[in-house]
Amino acid sequence: MQFHHHGYVSTDPRIRPAAGIGLDRPEDLPDEMDVLIVGTGPAGMIAAAQLSMFPEVHTRIIERRPHRLQVGQADGIQARSVETFQAFGFAEELSCEAYHITEMAFWKPDTEHPEHIARAAQPVDDPQDVSEFPHLIVNQARILDHFGAFMERSPSRMRPDYGIEFLDLTVEDSGEHPVAVRVRHTSGPREGEERVIRAKYVLGADGARSRVRASIGRSLDGDQANHAWGVMDVLARTDFPDIRLKCAIQSHSGGSILLIPREGGHLFRMYVDLGEVTPERKARIRETTVEEIAQKANAILHPYTLQVRNVAWHSVYEVGHRLTDKFDDVDDGASGSHTPRVFIAGDACHTHSAKAGQGMNVSMQDGFNLGWKLGHVLSGRSPEDLLRTYSAERQVIAQNLIDFDREWSTMMAKRPEDFSDPSELEDFYVKTAEFPAGFMTQYEPSMVIGTDEHQGLAEGFPVGKRFKSSRVVRVCDTNPLHLGHQAEADGRWRIYAFADRPAAGQPSALTDWAQWMAESPDSPVVRCTPEGEDVDALVDVKVVYQQRHTEFEVTDAPRIFLPEVGPFRLLQYEKVFAVLDDEDIFEARGISREGAVVVVRPDQYVAQVLPLTDTSGLAEFFAQNTLDARMRERA
Repeated sequence: MQFHHHGYVSTDPRIRPAAGIGLDRPEDLPDEMDVLIVGTGPAGMIAAAQLSMFPEVHTRIIERRPHRLQVGQADGIQARSVETFQAFGFAEELSCEAYHITEMAFWKPDTEHPEHIARAAQPVDDPQDVSEFPHLIVNQARILDHFGAFMERSPSRMRPDYGIEFLDLTVEDSGEHPVAVRVRHTSGPREGEERVIRAKYVLGADGARSRVRASIGRSLDGDQANHAWGVMDVLARTDFPDIRLKCAIQSHSGGSILLIPREGGHLFRMYVDLGEVTPERKARIRETTVEEIAQKANAILHPYTLQVRNVAWHSVYEVGHRLTDKFDDVDDGASGSHTPRVFIAGDACHTHSAKAGQGMNVSMQDGFNLGWKLGHVLSGRSPEDLLRTYSAERQVIAQNLIDFDREWSTMMAKRPEDFSDPSELEDFYVKTAEFPAGFMTQYEPSMVIGTDEHQGLAEGFPVGKRFKSSRVVRVCDTNPLHLGHQAEADGRWRIYAFADRPAAGQPSALTDWAQWMAESPDSPVVRCTPEGEDVDALVDVKVVYQQRHTEFEVTDAPRIFLPEVGPFRLLQYEKVFAVLDDEDIFEARGISREGAVVVVRPDQYVAQVLPLTDTSGLAEFFAQNTLDARMRERA
């Protein structure tokens, strides 16, 4: 994290100087704004947090509740989400209070005493080592708190507007703020008052019963699995030995439990199989009490017992897999003539079971995906066409999730004798580890994703997938660190230049590339940086050399990697890296010794891989998704 370059800072450096709307942010919800976000769940809050880094964009987020969420239903945090939290600056803090999943136990009927359950397997949680980040369990409300703190510390000084309920909206054909939104105050001195506010864009992150979705004529389509589960967060006494391990438990009677330990050392969650939901049982199943759920859990756990002492939360639900056909308000036939004005994210456009631990995680990636795109369009960095890529990218991912969850939830509901192989459930868990961890997402070519023509130059950074970090040495201070962890959720593109064989300071393909980046009018740095702003304000360019850090000086690097920043024009030394003695990133990520350029989007996905010599390809890529800052200034 960079600070002091505008002068000495003695207070919390995470509190960035107010700018733009943050200098005079209206206390109450105004009549007009750039972006209105409906709902303070995971999708809405991460989108708001990303947009808070664009102080020239006036964003508001409303919530019908009069206060913050106090008890969240979601709790599973996959490694991809923790990776995302790293960019927002709170991964380490959240990890300290969370429960860490390192192994998962599978319990089945004992072969000698089938009326008893017995531990059958205990595989590690990440057998493929897909991430350096952990798999966590923590209350959803705490995650929202961290995003809220990020927003308050941002230049925009954003915070949610609680006690305001969305009613409906209409999109008009003209006007600077074409979306008219009808809202009602649900608390405070204006309680009951209805009013119309206007926005340029609206994001509906308002849950499975989304009114925003209904307002744009979208519907959730899919099926119910006709299988019910009781879920409870409890404090209990038990002699079950794996009460502090994540467990999949299958009993001889056919009932199943998914056990999720919670943070704090005592609380845990149980998803308890309540069986098939026939038409006759449908009305009754929703009325299942927590006592009945506990009784069913005891039957499944036999010979172990469970005495519930305190219930933090409980519910009953049926597994449902539903999806909307588009995540915005533009139909396929009109996609070439209209720009989306209204978007939906999270449960508003995809629902599934809770047992795969994906709902909150995928929802946050929806909001992250859209947040930077809205920020770029509204700040004049990108054309409006960029907004079309949101639905195209995220709808496919949601469908993949539903397909996975359907298979996993079906397996969880099966009786032990119905499996063709006794180890089928745990084998599926191990085999598919990368998907629920959040790392199977791969976006197709578009204006923000290039082709894989030059993938062979950096095989470990697949185009369209998230940038998988690796350790390097920062030359200026000799600190070994993860390259990907240096990227903040600040809305900037990242370009990583991996040097060819010549050492730093010697003529090479890298030095030619660096000179082009610094001087050519076609360079994305020259094109995209407004007059008077730091050279890395929109595009953050870093270099990794093949040599050890002791073999050259940081000042040997070309000046594009040592930019002048801040009012005192200080040199930024922290963009030059070298390989570690025991971990060569070129080998670890399959990077060509002839060098490579890896372009990464603001939401951490690899957008393009190119040779150092293909400057025209780099220029063409950015020309299709960014606007020329010099043209904007002339206009």
